[in-house]
Amino acid sequence: MTYICSAGVGIPNYEITQQEIKGLVGELFPYTEKQLVRLLPVFDHAAITKRQFAVAKDWFKESHTFQEKNNLYQMYACQYALEAIDHCLLNQQFLNKAVSYEAIDMIIFVSSTGIATPSLDAHLFNKRPFREDVRRMPLWGLGCAGGAIGLSRAYDFLEGHPDKTVLVVCAELCSLTFQKDDHKKSNLVGSALFGDGIGAVLMCGNHSSYRFYRTKVLPKIKRTSSFTKKNSLPVMGWDITNNGLEVVFSKSIPNLVRTLWKDHINTFLQNVNLTEKSIHSFIVHPGGKKVLQAMEGTLHITAEKLEHSYQVLRNHGNMSSATVIYVLLEWMKETVKEKEQSIVSALGPGFSSELLLLEWNK
Repeated sequence: MTYICSAGVGIPNYEITQQEIKGLVGELFPYTEKQLVRLLPVFDHAAITKRQFAVAKDWFKESHTFQEKNNLYQMYACQYALEAIDHCLLNQQFLNKAVSYEAIDMIIFVSSTGIATPSLDAHLFNKRPFREDVRRMPLWGLGCAGGAIGLSRAYDFLEGHPDKTVLVVCAELCSLTFQKDDHKKSNLVGSALFGDGIGAVLMCGNHSSYRFYRTKVLPKIKRTSSFTKKNSLPVMGWDITNNGLEVVFSKSIPNLVRTLWKDHINTFLQNVNLTEKSIHSFIVHPGGKKVLQAMEGTLHITAEKLEHSYQVLRNHGNMSSATVIYVLLEWMKETVKEKEQSIVSALGPGFSSELLLLEWNK
């Protein structure tokens, strides 16, 4: 088994309410009054109250080059990733004593909102006393599915190396991809959903002494499953333009939950001999309110089993790969009985779906 021992977040400094962002977009997008009346309600229907950003509100009013945006990405992604890592390794809510940086055997760094070579895990490596023989696994381009996929790849490694530890870091600064002069509806919808967030998770193999640092009932990973649909590339992702990363976001995603995701999760539950009613909680990446509602309807479950997905969406928006780490953290704060089981789920470009089965244990 692979044990989740701790988690932490790095929350950017600038908090902006949904209504402030709605007003800003109304100013920036050259729509007619009639178009604004038709399109701007997407902000009211998103079930988001506020979001956090690496840059102040006035930054969005100006045009910026890809180089400028990416330089900010490298600087702020490192800053907030270090905060998330520190929070994770020192988190007394989950750990009876701090885990040292030297204890980490692998860093999995997940991101899709900027680029860097060497990858940013190397930058983090130089800012904290990690060992020089630490393994590095940067994962790029997985979008909203990246957090769950990062957990799965850590599980794969730790099943083969049960005495080791892995630090999964998801760093997404979606705000820095905003293109002021992209007036397509997909950019407006993205402006209503996406925020910035960074999360870190400490994972240990079955033979690692660090799993005994856990202070309470926390999850261990029992099974994982990956699915990617053929010929579904246009559903979500980036178009790479001279101005940077331009969002691709299909309105068909909630319908894909009712078809592709439904088949994936039903097959997964059958394979592990469980039903949706036996699952304590669904630790779901909240791609948006419609996605969560589609999942509720597909599984015939109540909103309570998705409680923290709604909460994270409301307070932070969609932070791409990091979002599912925020949701996981909130469930870890709860008092969950031993042997209860949860499902981690996230959807991403490809079109892909990642699922993990968790069991809660001391």
